[in-house]
Parts: sequence; C-alpha cells; structure tokens
Amino acid sequence: MNAQTPTSTLSYAVSMLPAHKAEDLTKGGNLAHIELGDQLYTLRITRAGKLILTK
Repeated sequence: MNAQTPTSTLSYAVSMLPAHKAEDLTKGGNLAHIELGDQLYTLRITRAGKLILTK
C-alpha cells in the first residue's frame, strides 16, 4: 500500500468537514448510540483510546 500526500484542495475539503469530539458524543463515558436511517450503531472508546463502531 502506498501512502499518498493529500493535495491542498483535499486538505481544504477535509478542514470543511464537521468535527465532533468522541468524548462529547459519549458524554464523558465510553459508549454512544448513533442512528443512521433505521439502523442503530454503537460507538465505543476502548481503554487504548481507539474508536470502534459496530452495528
């Protein structure tokens, strides 16, 4: 797999995306539910500080 350097246009587009802190979504805990259409997902912050999103 080759790493690619983002172009300035891509960097600008990424900076325009909405950003959310995981701790805000979980209200200081380690779990949050996220709805997409009629599906419910669970966002989990692990002890190692990683994010896991499951259906």
